[in-house]
Amino acid sequence: MDIKEVRSNAKERMKSFCNLCRECDGVWCAGQVPGMGGTGTGNTFKRNYEKLKELKVIMRTLHEVKEPDLTVQLFGEKLSFPGIIAPITGTKFNMGGFVTDEEYSKDIFEGGERSETLTMIGDTGDANCFHQGLEAMKNSKGKGIAIIKPRENDEIINRIKMAEEAGAIGVGIDVDGAGLVTMKLFGQPVGPKTEKDLKVLVNSTKLPFIVKGILTEEEVEICIRAGVAAVVISNHGGRCLNDTISAIEVLENIAEKYRDKITILADGGIREGVDILKFLALGAHGVLIGRPIIWGSIGGRGEGVHLILEMLKSQLYQSMILTGTKNLREVSKKILFR
Repeated sequence: MDIKEVRSNAKERMKSFCNLCRECDGVWCAGQVPGMGGTGTGNTFKRNYEKLKELKVIMRTLHEVKEPDLTVQLFGEKLSFPGIIAPITGTKFNMGGFVTDEEYSKDIFEGGERSETLTMIGDTGDANCFHQGLEAMKNSKGKGIAIIKPRENDEIINRIKMAEEAGAIGVGIDVDGAGLVTMKLFGQPVGPKTEKDLKVLVNSTKLPFIVKGILTEEEVEICIRAGVAAVVISNHGGRCLNDTISAIEVLENIAEKYRDKITILADGGIREGVDILKFLALGAHGVLIGRPIIWGSIGGRGEGVHLILEMLKSQLYQSMILTGTKNLREVSKKILFR
C-alpha cells in the first residue's frame, strides 16, 4: 500500500463527507458540522488553511546540514518527530462510518506506535467513543493522552481516573469544544472554565495536564498560574466558532513570551511536513495532526495511519535539509518569509 492508494480508498469511502480535495482548504465541506467541515460558512477552517499557506519558507542550500535530527522530548517521551495524533471521535457522524470508533482507535494507536509518536484520544457525546479510545490505549504499547470535553468538573475528573487506569501518560480538556454542536445534539452540557476550575482539575491527577483551544496570551497566563503542563494553540479546526482567528496568527507572540514557562503545541491546517516546520519556526514545541490521520485510517487502517505519519516525517526531513535546519532545537524564524 502507498499514499496514493490510501487517499484513493479514503475518497471512495468518505463520499458526501470528505472529497479529499487537491487543496484541503475547507471550501467543499463548508458548514458540514457534524461532518468534516468548518462551522457556519466555514470561514475559520478556510482561514486556518490560508494563513498557514501565506507563510512561506526560504530555501537555503549552502550549508552543512545533511542529516537533520527530527527527534523531540515531549511529556517525558522521546518522539521520532514532533507530530502528535490529534484527538478525534465520532466516525459515524463526522467521517461517514466506514470505520467504527473502536476500529479508528486501534488504527491510530497502531500507526502512532509504529511511527514512534504520541496518540491522543478524544471525547464526545457518545460515551462509547471515549471508552473505546481508552480500551485501545490500554491494549496498545503506544503512548496515549486522553483529551476530555469541558464538561462539569466532577465528570471530567471521573474520566481522568479512567484514563489513568488505562495507562495514559497525560490528560487534558479541549476548552475550544465549549460550544461544539455535536455535544449539544447529544444533550450534554459543556462550557468555559475558570482558573479555579483548572486548578481543581490539575490537582486531581499527577499526570501532565493539557488545555487545548487557547488563542490569547491572557489565557496562557491563566493556564500557567493553574499549573497546566501544556497548552494547544487551536480553534478546534474551525469547527466551533465562525470568523475567529487561526492559531498560526497568534502563535509567535505567545511563544516569545511563554515558551520557556509551558509546553506549547499548536494545530490548524497541517497537510504536509513543511507545515509542521512553519509552526516550529514560530515557536511551537510540537503540533497536532488531525485530518490526514482520518484519511489514513479510512483509506488504509493502521497501516494507512503509519504511512501518513511517515510521509509527513519524510517531508519534514526534506524541508529541514532545504532550509538549513540542523535540529528542532535550532529551528529559527529566519527560515520564514512573510
